[in-house]
Amino acid sequence: MRGRVVSPGETPASMGNIANIITVVRILLAPVFVWLMVLDGGELGVWRWVAAVLFILSITTDSVDGFLARSRNLVTDFGKLVDPIADKILVGAALVALSVVGELWWWVTIVILVREFGITIFRFAMLRNRVIPAGWLGKIKTVVQAVAVSFALTPLWTFLGDWVLWLNGTLMGAALVLTVVSGVEYLWSAWRVSRAPK
Repeated sequence: MRGRVVSPGETPASMGNIANIITVVRILLAPVFVWLMVLDGGELGVWRWVAAVLFILSITTDSVDGFLARSRNLVTDFGKLVDPIADKILVGAALVALSVVGELWWWVTIVILVREFGITIFRFAMLRNRVIPAGWLGKIKTVVQAVAVSFALTPLWTFLGDWVLWLNGTLMGAALVLTVVSGVEYLWSAWRVSRAPK
């Protein structure tokens, strides 16, 4: 396989490149988002809308920093490690905030958080010498989680009607199922890889 052609004078990407900065900013925005949700206090006022917009902007930058890293040769080990964690922190913060204000059952939040951070810890602790790429279910799960949480945070039902609540419930249910199933799929893939000869 031919390696990437490096132009004269080109150097490896630094850890402080723009893609990594965006990733770190996403993590730093998580507590700001939670503070806005607490500030709103379940009133569904202006702070709730600001929190929802902040989450949507933050979660959509995942594709931005990934694109920048790949297109400008800014891929670093730091970015590979922190980028998926940033997504989990953002989604986790949103789920906890929704449960705190009583709009999402705590057991749903706990199941998703245990799966997300459990798989992450397992990946680093048990598979440091082997790489298990994310399967297609995992990628779909990430998208559905982002969409479900975005809809749940945005109180559209206040002026569109209660049917939006049914839509929110369906999306969150799909996110929950995909989260669990993709987690089982990942563990199955890891077990098969661990049994394969090195």
